[in-house]
Amino acid sequence: MQPYFLPYIGYWQLINAVDEYVIYDDVSYIKGGWINRNKLLLNEKEFMFNLILFGASPNKLINEIFVAENQSKLIKTIETAYKKASYFDNVFPVIRNIFEYENKNLARLIGNSIIQIANYLDVKTKFIYSSEIEKDCLLKGQEKILNICDIVQATEYCNAIGGMNLYNKLDFETNNIKLFFLKTQPIEYTQFNNTFVPNLSILDVMMFNSVEEINNMLDKYELV
Repeated sequence: MQPYFLPYIGYWQLINAVDEYVIYDDVSYIKGGWINRNKLLLNEKEFMFNLILFGASPNKLINEIFVAENQSKLIKTIETAYKKASYFDNVFPVIRNIFEYENKNLARLIGNSIIQIANYLDVKTKFIYSSEIEKDCLLKGQEKILNICDIVQATEYCNAIGGMNLYNKLDFETNNIKLFFLKTQPIEYTQFNNTFVPNLSILDVMMFNSVEEINNMLDKYELV
């Protein structure tokens, strides 16, 4: 999967469900996607936030783009939004460390954020960057994924449910790989006194739930 910044819990269910997770960083950056933005809860409403980038372009790979040094406005927004949340004191130091990561390459900073949060949640999955895998870079789409699976000797490949139109189970079976799609079950928890706002960043989940509660949520999915 492409590296997304503080993605929703379904992304984390996928990470937790596999033994090895490939951070797909040597593909084109998608402007307006979820790579450098997500949603949090601000004043009891959904609020879109963004990492400030340098040189972002769909003509560049994700790992060719950099994050601006000063993200203080976003950090302050997160603090303002969640300073009264139940687990703010536990989570906010993790968030600050993510922003203070010295390597400002977009792929590496997001990759580090994924690893930091995985550590916080006690997720044991192994991570590898696709750019570190020697593969046929002329391949595209499904063929490139199959090539990566072959190189890392994968017998199963799991993708988010949104990929059902991108990958063909029969083609994977032909390559001796079982293909699964992860479908997140409905998840709801207490935020503040508002009506629950779903599908926000993992940041929101962490601010209102213990690690144990989140780990229970990570199992609320089905494979299709």
